[in-house]
Amino acid sequence: MPSAIEYLESLSPWPEDGFGLERIQALLEELGDPQLRYPSIHVVGTNGKSSVTRIAETLLVDAGLTVGAYLSPHVRGWSERIRVGGREADFENAVARVRDEAERLHATQFELLTAAALAELAAAGVDVAVVEAGLGGRHDATNVLRSPVQVLTNVALEHTDVLGTTREAIAAEKLAVVQPGATVVIGEPEWEDLARENGAETVVVAGRSNLALAMAAAETFLGRPVDGHVEVQLPGRLERVSEDPLEIWDGAHNLAGLGYALPRLPSARYVLVASILADKDVDGMLAALSALGDRLVATSSSNARALSATDLAERARPYFGRIEAIEDPVEALGRARSLDEPLLVTGSLYLLADLAKDESVRWRTLATG
Repeated sequence: MPSAIEYLESLSPWPEDGFGLERIQALLEELGDPQLRYPSIHVVGTNGKSSVTRIAETLLVDAGLTVGAYLSPHVRGWSERIRVGGREADFENAVARVRDEAERLHATQFELLTAAALAELAAAGVDVAVVEAGLGGRHDATNVLRSPVQVLTNVALEHTDVLGTTREAIAAEKLAVVQPGATVVIGEPEWEDLARENGAETVVVAGRSNLALAMAAAETFLGRPVDGHVEVQLPGRLERVSEDPLEIWDGAHNLAGLGYALPRLPSARYVLVASILADKDVDGMLAALSALGDRLVATSSSNARALSATDLAERARPYFGRIEAIEDPVEALGRARSLDEPLLVTGSLYLLADLAKDESVRWRTLATG
């Protein structure tokens, strides 16, 4: 019988019959609706969701609560996604708890993961869960919570074939998770009216930083101030894996994400290793990355939406003077490292996850920006 992870990886992350909540609701009902046994802070938005989730988790743990968290995607391993009490839960057990029901209902990969997380947090008796949405909000499998607080980090054009072609349409999809009478924390004040239209009783306009959003969410939930002096390190977010030569991994996967990451990088001329998904603003991302250096090693990832290395290299020609296309990401990283220059690995968290699970890749975190 395949292990929990083997079974999980055999599933499609995308529903073949369209997005909707019917299957996850049926699955959770069979499991006794575990998601209703605790209140949640629901985090939606384009960028920064994982960081806000982890910071809010840490703030609530520091406040003395037993806290669960659910994040996606992962970088180093699946177990990053489900956390209880400030540490990773037993991932195999969490999946095993819901596997029979998920198989019977033909749940997708993300639906199974979501059910496993929500059931694990109930079994652990958490006081509160901080839950990161996957795609959008309205039809996302996480839109099943008892959630007095929602967070909208920011809105940029992404998944336009599913969420809409304007920021306003995408914001409407994300804010569809708002529950009547809830408090919504936003980083961009332009969404205040839309949050209220969706049922928010109170809207808190926080600063745009991940810390400001997480503090506002935690303080709203607790009803009291929190100490914001927390240190949270996430894999693949401005992560230094080497100092000499400098090597940084950052999973910025869209133009807005690069807009956050690039000004925070140490000043240097970088060799870039990149994989980009075909449904992103590929040209915009390449143009932004070209400000960091003239040399690109184009590669791909295991995600079905990833451009091939050859296609990415072709798209990169207007922006980079020296380009190599190496389909295998481990080989691409090895080639870039052989140049012995400052190195940035970026464009997709899926790329980082593929690299991290390969035993030949040395992963040694020294610091996080």
